[in-house]
Amino acid sequence: MHSQSKFSFLSLTLSIYFSFVATAIAQNLPPAAPPADLKIWFMHPANNWNEALPVGNGRLGAMVFGGITTERLQLNEETVWSGKPEDFVNPQAKAALGPVRQLLFAGKYAEAQKIAQEKMMGDKKVGSNYQTLGDLQLDFSHTPTVTDYRRELDLENAVARTSYVANRIKYTREIFSSAPDQVLVVRLTADKPGALSFNIKVSRPGDKANITATGNEITMQEHVNNGVGVKMVTRIKVLNEGGALTATNGNIGVKEANTVTLLLTAASDYWGSEPGAQTGKQLAAAGSKPFTQLKADHVKDYQNYFKRVDLNLGITEAAYYPTDARIVAMQAGNVDPHLLQLYYQFGRYLLISSSRPGGLPANLQGIWADGLTPPWSADYHININIQMNYWPAELTNLSELHLPFLKFLEALGPDARKTARDMYGLKGTVAHFTTDAWHFTEPYGQTQWAMWPMGLAWSAQHLWEHYLFTEDKKYLKELAYPVMKEAAEFCTGWLVENPVTKQLVSGPSISPENQFKTKSGDVATMVMGPTMDHMIIRDLLTNTIAAGKALNQDAAFRKKLQNVLSRLAPTKIGSDGRIMEWTEEFAEPEPGHRHISHLFGLHPGNQITKQQNPELLAAARKTIDYRLSHGGGHTGWSRAWIINFFARLQDGEAAYENLLALLRKSTLPNLFDTHPPFQIDGNFGATAGITEMLLQSHAGEIQLLPALPKAWQKGYIHGICARGGFDLDLDWENGKLKQAKILSKLGNTCQIRYGDEVISLKTQKGKTYTLDGNLKPL
Repeated sequence: MHSQSKFSFLSLTLSIYFSFVATAIAQNLPPAAPPADLKIWFMHPANNWNEALPVGNGRLGAMVFGGITTERLQLNEETVWSGKPEDFVNPQAKAALGPVRQLLFAGKYAEAQKIAQEKMMGDKKVGSNYQTLGDLQLDFSHTPTVTDYRRELDLENAVARTSYVANRIKYTREIFSSAPDQVLVVRLTADKPGALSFNIKVSRPGDKANITATGNEITMQEHVNNGVGVKMVTRIKVLNEGGALTATNGNIGVKEANTVTLLLTAASDYWGSEPGAQTGKQLAAAGSKPFTQLKADHVKDYQNYFKRVDLNLGITEAAYYPTDARIVAMQAGNVDPHLLQLYYQFGRYLLISSSRPGGLPANLQGIWADGLTPPWSADYHININIQMNYWPAELTNLSELHLPFLKFLEALGPDARKTARDMYGLKGTVAHFTTDAWHFTEPYGQTQWAMWPMGLAWSAQHLWEHYLFTEDKKYLKELAYPVMKEAAEFCTGWLVENPVTKQLVSGPSISPENQFKTKSGDVATMVMGPTMDHMIIRDLLTNTIAAGKALNQDAAFRKKLQNVLSRLAPTKIGSDGRIMEWTEEFAEPEPGHRHISHLFGLHPGNQITKQQNPELLAAARKTIDYRLSHGGGHTGWSRAWIINFFARLQDGEAAYENLLALLRKSTLPNLFDTHPPFQIDGNFGATAGITEMLLQSHAGEIQLLPALPKAWQKGYIHGICARGGFDLDLDWENGKLKQAKILSKLGNTCQIRYGDEVISLKTQKGKTYTLDGNLKPL
């Protein structure tokens, strides 16, 4: 956007905001009681995709634009992918591994990188992209001049709504994506009989879809990417009350109806089913239910997840105003705690709407991506992005929604074993920086981001975290432990002895996407022994030992892992007091780099804690301060990670400052996070970060309000979760804990900390315990 356009937008939005202030004063609206509802809303249709509103049922989604003469719903279904399974391990990789390691140990970084680029990177020939399902377009015949326009997304019931008055008739559209009925529902009403006349059409980029319309149904079919991808089918049924329907040229016209309900189903053959039959069955079932039942079932299903957590940070008069105006006002310095609450719950809404058991995990854009080639293919980057997507799952009481990612890790297994064997000559499983719906695990592209065999090892942390929150032994035995064990087996074979220190180190590898300057002045990427690798491996091996003990199996393997841990190169502090990112104190070409990989042990790991090693905690603080002083946090997801870092550092003011920076610098009008462009991980990461500010349980105790900022003097959060099977309700006043309620779901004993006070609480399964602000029982 040009600077003049930015200025015009800012001026317009500020004028909207302050006109609302003037209106509120003129109408004598009560300043002490602004609306506390959880609605993202606007006074105008979306001008572009970044202003549209997302709905989804886990797999089937839409971006709702809320147009007046034309309504556009950009559609997605989670399995609409181009590409196919492909094996592209470089056949020279195995032989090159030893020479590359020798060169790196000798400090010949440029030479090692050249060989790795030529002989270790794979040649991925088959392109793969997550793709749009298409567009549903409604063309209306009424005047474009309207009054009382409002477009909103209600997070309480997951319904998008557009309403306005045209020609003295009030028109309303309600849109939601139902998980119980696996259907997208569009309901159009008017307050005058016979007022609904419009045309319905569907389309898809490329004009290769086969679209037909018969009676009251439209069908769109395509084998995407010229046959190299899935076969997909979309069906739309038009149910009108009053008026008439006309089907011509793939479109359906509605004339003078009282009420119209559109039902849209979509599927592909990704899971092996026949999409035509599947969508037909779903459409028939949904079509047999009245709209009121479809909506009631949708709301009940959604609220089963959403209502588990309630957050209140306070409210100001800003809550009267449209969301885009509130964002601009916050950029101008306005305090708006309710907007932070809205943003928090929007993160939970997005996870509920893009990740449901039985489906694929949320990708780089959740399920909402436009076009045939979205940014970074909207794939599954496993060098932080998909992990960040699932940071809030356990913390914010959405544990079941973690399962698509955990099952996806299991599905990576066959290719991950093949890559470990064919590329490195090792047992176990390995995956690199990214993957897709076809589960590839080989590296391709540039070594700067690709020569990093820790993607599966990092992801395996999530398998153990799910167990720590649930203690589900069946899950641990059947899913989590087998995946963790194979990833750990690869790591034990991957590590080699440093000839100088005699410690075990990882390599050739990188500190994700970052570079360093060698003593000769060259810029390089690969080393033997990057700090993040060792943090990840230490995390994985420690968790795998604990999992084996919980299952009482593999004693010999556990002993082997323990021996490896005893020889693993430790985390080191440099001469300037910062945690070292590489094996030497290299200069950094980009000291404000977006990845802050060598703080993995602070978050999401648990190797750097105030309770266990305050010297590393102090070094971590210097590390993050240095990054920020050189421009760090300039991408949305990186800023979200920084919120979590400061929460773990127990610095509520710095965490809050970075939360505000995320809203002010990296948030789109519809509250989507922007890298730029849109990436959903920042939304999820920030929701996790706010939770970490209020509750932590990673260091062997449940810590209450560890990073509460002064700005949140009074509030509460109810329903968040701690490891060990606990749900907590926390209330605070005057910046101090007022009351804590702890529901024990498993009957474990726990340590509770608030400030310097620590108590041991023995619990019974299913019982709730109430403590006052001094941790005394009530």
